Amino acid sequence: MKMDALIALEDGRTFPCASFTGPGETWGELVFNTGMTGYQEILTDPSYRGQIVTMTYPLIGNYGVNPEDVESDRIQVAGFIVREYQAFPSNFRATDTLADYLKSQGIMGIDDLDTRALTRHIRNAGAMRAVISTRDLDPASLVRRARETPSLVGRDLVREVSTRIPYRWVAGERVPIGEDTALDATLWREKGTKFSVVAFDFGIKYNILRCLAAAGFEIVVVPASTGAAAVRAMAPDGIFLSNGPGDPEPVTYAVETIRSLLGYRPLFGICLGQQLLGLALGGRTYKLKFGHRGANQPVKNLDTGRIEITSQNHGFSVDMASLSADEIEVSHVNLNDQTLEGFRHRSYPAFSVQYHPEASPGPHDSRYLFETFSKMMAAA
Repeated sequence: MKMDALIALEDGRTFPCASFTGPGETWGELVFNTGMTGYQEILTDPSYRGQIVTMTYPLIGNYGVNPEDVESDRIQVAGFIVREYQAFPSNFRATDTLADYLKSQGIMGIDDLDTRALTRHIRNAGAMRAVISTRDLDPASLVRRARETPSLVGRDLVREVSTRIPYRWVAGERVPIGEDTALDATLWREKGTKFSVVAFDFGIKYNILRCLAAAGFEIVVVPASTGAAAVRAMAPDGIFLSNGPGDPEPVTYAVETIRSLLGYRPLFGICLGQQLLGLALGGRTYKLKFGHRGANQPVKNLDTGRIEITSQNHGFSVDMASLSADEIEVSHVNLNDQTLEGFRHRSYPAFSVQYHPEASPGPHDSRYLFETFSKMMAAA
């Protein structure tokens, strides 16, 4: 049974709606995603921590959910908004409905509202704090509460999503590293036959790990708080900086670690990894008005002149002008708004992109970047 609900934004706008997951209340930064498919991957992407996601495609839930299409060990979004929820999925892979999946983890699902109007409002006014409730349907009360919720700016959300213990990625599964295993150069099982990669988990997606494994790497994932000395003790062939949620500036411990590791081993960053690398190189980051979230963002590769259609999910960006042109070479630019989408260091073996070459969901135009990382390690 659906229940009456209300969405209240911090600027005073409200949207009557319905909950298709029963009673509840939630808050977070309200954003939108333009993908037509991939809602389960979106729900479980740690980069969405602290955010309520609105899908612009009108009909959601029609292919259900299944155990394979996940990007982490749980749903990460604070709430999920759709125009029309489809309660009767039709897909041979489906093992459950979207509503039951959301309810199993206490996440609110909302529909019966004009998501076009909501999306247009966010595009015009910017992403902002919001509260959704079936309990408090008074607009003035809920708007006031939205204004009292914490902002994403200045919050370290990485600590909420990062792994607590190191683990191996083996045959598509997380394998915890036992306490009796030394985190040093002896931990690698395939040294000499595969490149060894330490992957920092700032909110890493499973498909990034799948792509790193497919590129032929042995992978050990470490907590975001892991220091440079610990990485040097492991003596990997390469270092990977993952995606993750929120504002990069409060993640000072990671910035210091990355700064200490520059030049030590080849380094590859994606999304939040690029932002942290930019800060480590003395650059600045800033919050985008409504961010880039979807699977059809055009990015120009300045090396080849080719246009890549990319999957993206980020609300912050590195200020291109804040990076030293003597040290940094821009490699990719977003064609919608000319924001920085990729760069590399002129002296150190380090490069990064703001978008998601692993996609999931999205196109595979940029999968070559994992091979670029491999070649960089081979040349080191």
